[in-house]
Amino acid sequence: MKQEDEQKKDGNLYVGIDLGTSRSSISAGNSTREWIESYVGWPRDFIAQQVVGKPVLFGAEALQNRLSLDLCRPLERGIIKAGIEKSDEAVKEIIKHLVGLAKPGADQKINAVVGVPADTLKVNKLAIRAAVSEYVHSLMVVSEPFAVAYGMNLLNNALVIDIGAGTTDFCIMHGTIPSEDDQKTILTAGDYIDEQLFSYLSEKYPNSRFNRNMVRQFKERFSFVRDVPEDVQVELPVDGKPVMHDIKNEIRRACESIMPALVETTIEMIARIDPEFQVKIKNNIVLAGGGSLIRGISDYLQDALREYGTCTVTCVSDPLFAGSDGALKLAQDMPEKYWEQL
Repeated sequence: MKQEDEQKKDGNLYVGIDLGTSRSSISAGNSTREWIESYVGWPRDFIAQQVVGKPVLFGAEALQNRLSLDLCRPLERGIIKAGIEKSDEAVKEIIKHLVGLAKPGADQKINAVVGVPADTLKVNKLAIRAAVSEYVHSLMVVSEPFAVAYGMNLLNNALVIDIGAGTTDFCIMHGTIPSEDDQKTILTAGDYIDEQLFSYLSEKYPNSRFNRNMVRQFKERFSFVRDVPEDVQVELPVDGKPVMHDIKNEIRRACESIMPALVETTIEMIARIDPEFQVKIKNNIVLAGGGSLIRGISDYLQDALREYGTCTVTCVSDPLFAGSDGALKLAQDMPEKYWEQL
């Protein structure tokens, strides 16, 4: 409450934005927290305009009306899609929509910290700057796992692994702002699981009808590694008739397909650190992002690392807002010299 009063007094609203491939969220200093799926859609023609009744739609509403829309998912592997028509415009619309959801005062200046994948920081800075310049007054772009770490006060001897849709990002915290060598991005993440699951289901059920959006929903509802006691069945049409399908093995195989790269990169990141501090970091590994919701993933990684010594792997309590909450905390604590004025 005190921080809100200070923001009102100095005319600033601090916000943290997690601009994700699949979902984007905003956390604001006025206690607002909102998220949308990272889709934007424009009506295709005047009939579509009458059906949807809006000039632009976002998130779940855009997906529900996608047959009437030019639908755009503008972020691929955490960066704005290059050369794709309307991608830049779609990102601007997402930023504008998120800032609007934060309900800033009429005269408030917006100071925003935006999280992006670790390895794309340089590429994204200019693109993000262009996208947000109309809607915020000061900007700082940081890596998503660093934002998560800052929000959880994991500032020393910790490894944060943010498993998103487009990328999995690694960030080692050792008491300073992380350098490029402290961070790494790999492309085996949620979208990769979707591709594998779509392929496995197509192979097993060639006469069944389903699309990638349905497959993504199956993953988000049922995802697990190793084993779960219950059956996993979904209803899919076959020649127009609804039929129950067993997809348990395919869900497990798809989710486990990201684990070899996850384990290998975790070992690589820890090996970079001064050996005197490796034990501390191995016992403070935190999983974030939507991928941290995969059942059994923390135990899987912990057991895979056991041959390298004792380790502890935990998951963030709120994957949806961990990035934007951390970015907000960073914005509120940021010394003025670090802000880029727009």
